[in-house]
Formats: sequence, structure tokens, C-alpha cells
Amino acid sequence: MPHTETPGTEAAPATRLRWWTELPLIVLVYACYSAGRLVVRGDVSDAVDHGLAILRIEKALYLNAEHPLNRLFTREPWLGVPADFWYASLHYLVTPAVLVWLFRSRAVRYRAARTWLMTSTFIGLIGFTLLPTCPPRLLDASHGFVDTMAHYSSWGWWGGEASAPRGLGGMTNQYAAMPSLHVGWALWCGVVLWRYGNGSRLTRTAAVGYPLVTTIVVMGTANHYFLDAAAGAAVMGAGLLLTPVVMRYADRAKALFPPRSAPVAAGSSGTRSPVVSAGCQTSAGERFPRQRQHESRYGPGTEPDASPADAGEDAPAPAR
Repeated sequence: MPHTETPGTEAAPATRLRWWTELPLIVLVYACYSAGRLVVRGDVSDAVDHGLAILRIEKALYLNAEHPLNRLFTREPWLGVPADFWYASLHYLVTPAVLVWLFRSRAVRYRAARTWLMTSTFIGLIGFTLLPTCPPRLLDASHGFVDTMAHYSSWGWWGGEASAPRGLGGMTNQYAAMPSLHVGWALWCGVVLWRYGNGSRLTRTAAVGYPLVTTIVVMGTANHYFLDAAAGAAVMGAGLLLTPVVMRYADRAKALFPPRSAPVAAGSSGTRSPVVSAGCQTSAGERFPRQRQHESRYGPGTEPDASPADAGEDAPAPAR
């Protein structure tokens, strides 16, 4: 069934969000995230040690989805090539598309969802800083992984060294694998589509299928371990819990800089009538003495037209 809201439970945003303020904000956050990934490049030997430690933990937990998926994608180009396109492209397309759709059709929900996405992204950046991790594709070949991005690089727009465009592989941090924000962002898209979509079978299928297929893709292309994907989901959960706190502090910061209101000129015409009561006030329904005289003389609703004296010396006399 379609997702419906109980009338009166949705509070309208205090200020209407505008696309020309939202777009620079999102671009700024993504630029900070991309620059942060480059700045936090860790030592390669530490990253390799962390990657091997993850493999040992998965072996102890009997988790080994990466090897069979990677062999399948390497052996079958009809699976491996679309998977590489999925990994290299869709997070650039689907996540912004869901943001735009949410902004246009679910404006009341947009700010919280956007804050959730941004908060989780910055938590992921902390993970890259504290735990640089070598992805499976960059481990020694003896560990049995094949870099499908390099294997099928002649089919796509990316280079053999990374999922970045050819010649720009050095502009990305290839050891920012833990957590997997490919999975985290896909999970965000799925939750948003499930909660705020039209409730159709197609929407629900996309909401479940997109994060699920993304998880399979990141492992089959040897870009992430299963635990990277699990950490990406955990980061999104932490971001969801922190979203109300972040929004509350953002509102407090915004209250420190209230918008300026334009002053109203005292003598401007058409804005406000001058006060002529000299401080005297009348209650609702009260009549002035002259009105009461006329009402008692003619009765309510039968008052005569205004006399020339009342209307002014230049007013024409009433017809007789």
C-alpha cells in the first residue's frame, strides 16, 4: 500500500528550501568528502595489514562470498562488464536523482533525509581516516582476487588503476574501502524509496534490489569485503540516529543569524493608515455619539445620506 501520513502529523519546514541554496551545499559537502579522502591517505603497509585482518576475521566467521563472486564476474563478461559499469557509475546518478525527486515531491521530508545522508558520509570519512584498508583487488595475486575494473577496462570509461576516469586514478584514494559508502548510499536510496515512494511493486522492488545488487557488485568486482558492506550499513544507521541532533544544532546556529526584515517607511502610501485616534480606542460595535443620535432618530438601517456638512463643502447636495 502507498505510504500515507496521518493528517496534521507532518510539520511544514520553518523556511522553504530553495534549490539554488541546496545545490551549492550538496556540491560543497561532496567536494569536502572527496578532498578528505585524498588528505587521509594512510600508509600502504597499514592498509594491506587491515585488509588481510578483515580476510582472517571473515574466514573465522565462515564468510567467503567475495571469492566465488569475483571468479564468476571474471569468467562471465556478461556479468562482469555490467557490474563494473554499476560500480563506476550508478552512485553518481541514482543518489542525486533520489535527492532531486525527494526535494520536488516530498519537500517536508527532504531536509531530514539530506541531513541523514550528509552525516553518514562524514562518519564514513572518519572511518577512512582511522582504518585505511586495502581492497581485495589490490592484494597480492596469491590471495586469489582479480581486479575486474582493470580486467574489463577496455569496455568502459574508467582506467585500469581505479574506477576513476582514465588518467585520473591518482586523484582518488584507493585505500578508502572501509566502510563501503557505495553500499551505504544505496541503502539510503532504498530506505527513501520504500518509505516515501508511491508504494507500487516496482518502487518496492527497486528499494530492495538496488542496495542488494550493489552489495553483490562491490564484492564481485573485488572492490570491497563483505565486512566493508556491513560497515557501510552500520554507518548509515549511526547517521540516522545522529540526524535529529545535527538538525537541532543546525537550527540553533541558524537562530543566531536571523534574517533581516526590510524597514517600512513611515510616510509610504498604501502600506498603513495613519493613526488619528490620539490614543482613544473604541470597543467592537461601539458607535460614535453622532451615529447613536442618527440611529435613534431613524432606526437601524434607515440612516439618511451624508449631509453636505458631513461630506465637505465641495460635495454636491443630494437630489430631492
